[in-house]
Parts: sequence; structure tokens; C-alpha cells
Amino acid sequence: MNQIELSQILLAILPALIVGVVAFYFFSSYNKNEENRRRFLLHRENQKTSLPLKLQAYERMTLFLERISPGKILFRVKPNSNDKEAYERSLINTIEQEFEHNLAQQIYLSVECWDYIKTAKNATIGIIRKANQQESVTDADKLREIILKNLMEKQSPTEAAIAYLKNEVKRFI
Repeated sequence: MNQIELSQILLAILPALIVGVVAFYFFSSYNKNEENRRRFLLHRENQKTSLPLKLQAYERMTLFLERISPGKILFRVKPNSNDKEAYERSLINTIEQEFEHNLAQQIYLSVECWDYIKTAKNATIGIIRKANQQESVTDADKLREIILKNLMEKQSPTEAAIAYLKNEVKRFI
């Protein structure tokens, strides 16, 4: 085979190679766009079902935080006797039961949000325990009074957690 025949074969093959490369490029970009479109449609369909569940979880956790806020729980859980330790246990048990009832909601919340909720719960329990350890607390009614006084002086931990929940929900809507 001489130089002229070889160059004629290359000239005949070159347009076919160029067409092949261009076709490959267009088909691969078409397939990529189709895959992205399918992902988008699947994501949009999942959003239709998951968004209401997420919002419901945020609603339930807001309700949980409202129910365990010191001001509300003191009026909802009345002391059975004057025993301050029994009342403290009753308040803490109520908070723990409320928390356990809503434990499954964490799968719909962000990790940071769930941490805020746990921190608010633990801080509320800490407020109750700290108030009960004061020497001026002699009975359940005095414990309620001290907790409410402390609540007037500073923001309750549940209010901070609710504010975080509201900000996080704004990102979804």
C-alpha cells in the first residue's frame, strides 16, 4: 500500500469518525439530561409525600415543646400532695413520657433540630431540679412559685427551641 492509498482511506474514514464522535456526544448528553429529568421528577414526587410528613413532625415537636414549657406544664400537672420531691418526679415523668411519645419524629427532623429539642427538654428538667434544690422550697406550691419566678427572669429553653423550629420550617416553605 502506498502513501496515496493510505491517505485516501484516512480521508474516507475521517468524516465517519467525526460523525461518530459528534453522535456519541449528543447521545451521551441526551442520556444525561434524561437521567436528570427522571431524578427531578422522582424528587418532586417524593416531595409531595414527604413534605407533609416533615411538616407534621415539626408541628408535633412544637406541640411537645409547648406542652413541656415550664409555664404550661406547671398549670397542667397539679401537685397531688405537698411533697416537693413527688411533684418534681411527677413533672419530670410527664416530660419524659411526652418525649418518648414523640421519639419517632426525629427521623423527619434535622440532626441540629433534634439536638435543640433534646437540649430544651433536658434544660427544662434541669430548671425543675435546680428549683427543687433551693432551701426556700419547702413544699410543692413553693416549688411551682420558684419555677415561675425563674421563668419571668429569663427565656425558657423551650422558647429558644421553638424559634429554631420555626426558622427551619421556613426553609421548606
